[in-house]
Amino acid sequence: MDSAFVPRRFEVDGGISLSALEWTRAGADRSPLLLVHGLASNCRLWDGAARLLADRGHPVVALDLRGHGLSDAPDDGYGVARVADDVVEVIDLLAHGDARWARPVVMGQSWGGNIVVEAAARHGARLAGVVAVDGGTIDLPASFPSWEECERTLRPPALAGTPAARLRAWMESAHPDWSREAIDGQMHNMEVLDDGTVRPRLTLDRHLQCLRGMWEAPPSRSWGTIGTPVMFVLAAREEDAHTRAKRTQVERAARELAHCRTEWFVPADHDLHAQHPDRFADCVSTAFDEGFFR
Repeated sequence: MDSAFVPRRFEVDGGISLSALEWTRAGADRSPLLLVHGLASNCRLWDGAARLLADRGHPVVALDLRGHGLSDAPDDGYGVARVADDVVEVIDLLAHGDARWARPVVMGQSWGGNIVVEAAARHGARLAGVVAVDGGTIDLPASFPSWEECERTLRPPALAGTPAARLRAWMESAHPDWSREAIDGQMHNMEVLDDGTVRPRLTLDRHLQCLRGMWEAPPSRSWGTIGTPVMFVLAAREEDAHTRAKRTQVERAARELAHCRTEWFVPADHDLHAQHPDRFADCVSTAFDEGFFR
């Protein structure tokens, strides 16, 4: 394992401090990559993929978005546009210290996929490309005509007070093909209290603000305005109705985007980057090798 990470912090939006991990390897000479996690997740879900991509010569930074992981948790600012601007402000700060970061490729999973697509719509000239990992096409209003229905259906489970050991055992049972590194990353979504129980790092109120932001800003409204190359890396467990609907949505995105590439992992979990980090890193490397990210 040649690469290792160092903690970083970045101040955005007038004083909000975001936590990140920078993966470094001597002689890195490929395009920089900024990695963005999904809703109620954290940057450690990227550990495997970040390490492998850094070993392939990419400078890599994995970011905890506001309210998540070890970042500050302000009371507001969880709309898609504001969070996308946070991401671009981090890019500006990285570029100030290292000119290679002037136009990185930005990757986001799930909600993070929607965020990086929004970043491309708002700040496309600043990005060399976008990778949306089982995200970037999530259109909540298409499934939930009212916010009340969306909130009721997607409200997160109440995990506070669950013993950490029990939660980890459940994760291992639910994801038998995940590595210990990936399970560790999932556990970082929780704060472990002195009594051995957990508390989600993302509070319920902030979780619902993020969800409301997704519902109010479906990425489909912006695809036709994006000139930045966008690669979708998508997961499906089987060819069910949900997967067919996802395929239809991705096909629409591919028609509307100026430069689009699509890769499917089947069967795979929603967190495919954590489940299959080697395959994911290979997929990204192939896109670079074939000149997709110009």
